[in-house]
Amino acid sequence: MPHTRLDEIDRKILAELQADGRMTNVELAKRVGISAPPCLRRVRTLEEAGFIRGYHAEVNPRELGFEVQVFAMVGLVSQAEADLSAFEARCRAWPLVRECHMLNGEVDFILKCVAPDLSTFQSFLTEDLTAAENVASVKTSLVIRGAKDEPGVPFDVLEARLARQA
Repeated sequence: MPHTRLDEIDRKILAELQADGRMTNVELAKRVGISAPPCLRRVRTLEEAGFIRGYHAEVNPRELGFEVQVFAMVGLVSQAEADLSAFEARCRAWPLVRECHMLNGEVDFILKCVAPDLSTFQSFLTEDLTAAENVASVKTSLVIRGAKDEPGVPFDVLEARLARQA
């Protein structure tokens, strides 16, 4: 099901689930204007096709004692594919690293990290991240506050683009 083959109902289903992944299938069907059985079939098809990767609760890190959020910009010695893959695997294994993105430009990777306190992050930084094989440099920026954290994609932009193409 390539993205060009999603119909308006599929896109509505995705938008509704992105906004509230906990709603029942009956509620979802009502919101998108179809009955429950075909809605469930569509959701399963969207899951199988990879449009829906999972369902998650959005937890508040600070309420759980994770007071520190840091972005770490990492430069590697080698950008050979094997070295890039090895670094990505290492990032997946580090619990404090919540996101890892390879970039184009001066920085090879940006990592979003969370920690309960600054000393925990400092230990991770000095004992794990900067000591990791192939890491040439690490620059960090401590998050003071967040102004926006929206998951997923802006479906209104998608719908506007599709309307212009029609």
